[in-house]
Amino acid sequence: MASPFTVTFYGRDSAAMDGSRTRAGVGRAAAGIGQTFRERDSLQAALAAEAVFRLADSLNNLLSDYIDSSEINRLSGASGQGRWVRVSPPLFGILQKAMVAALASEGNYDVTIGPVVRLWRTARRTHVFPDADSVKSALSRTGYRYMHLDTVRRAVWLEHPGMQLDIGGLGKGFVAQAALDLLREKGFASAMVNAGGKIVTGLAPPGKEGWLIGINAPGEKNEILPKLLVLKEMSVATSGDIYQYVEFDGRRYSHIVDPRTGIGITRRRNVTAIAPDGTDADWLATACSILSFRASLRLIRRYPGAALFITERRKNKLVEKSSRSFRNYLRK
Repeated sequence: MASPFTVTFYGRDSAAMDGSRTRAGVGRAAAGIGQTFRERDSLQAALAAEAVFRLADSLNNLLSDYIDSSEINRLSGASGQGRWVRVSPPLFGILQKAMVAALASEGNYDVTIGPVVRLWRTARRTHVFPDADSVKSALSRTGYRYMHLDTVRRAVWLEHPGMQLDIGGLGKGFVAQAALDLLREKGFASAMVNAGGKIVTGLAPPGKEGWLIGINAPGEKNEILPKLLVLKEMSVATSGDIYQYVEFDGRRYSHIVDPRTGIGITRRRNVTAIAPDGTDADWLATACSILSFRASLRLIRRYPGAALFITERRKNKLVEKSSRSFRNYLRK
């Protein structure tokens, strides 16, 4: 999914194990794993790290719409053919999550937005603003209500021709959560997984209250806000336009597209969502980037333990808004 993927976890002797890989298309950097455990623990940790990277790779190959042969692209290719397509458990699981997100957000998260997203990818590459007819045509091939799921047969029917699924907005959180769950199964409960800024945490590091996590300032790659999070067994995701955007006539259009209009959002803000599950944190941050602050609060309150923090630049001033629950996760 074209993002760095990092795992950090602790073994019995409380020494940290770190590893990272980066996916960019189908390329991959080598894993960097520091073995600081006793010999037995070191071997177990190295095997666990390698299993996590294999899992991340396999999910990427199934779910990435950047890979022509991925399962999700093959499913999209069957749209409009009037037939059900049986899919793998991971793909069906993430589409179930996507449907829940679409219903809960009243369509402000929509996994079928792929035709519009691809239009904006082209715009970022060519620096040509999408014309109204192209946007209208792309929107006509979207709509989560035209994606049907059969839980008995684990099958999917994409009703309209030309539909294109895009799990951006929850995919990284899904992969990160799956990786953390695998580490737990292998006995490493004190862990953190970072999939391109979508972070899930297990138990706290030894002797610590939790994992210390910073939040980027809006539009800044290297500036961290003074507020720091302390998380354990929680997940956090931030959506913004730091890396992916296009500028036309002095306005910046984010890669986050409003499913109702087909236009990239133009507000210069970061939206951070905290939730117990990595997938939920990811899509909540995406949906709340589109929703008003009041509507975002109503959505967040539906998820126990969830919290919201929004930073926005207005006339060179930084404006902050948050849910009451957000303070529960701040470093004291």
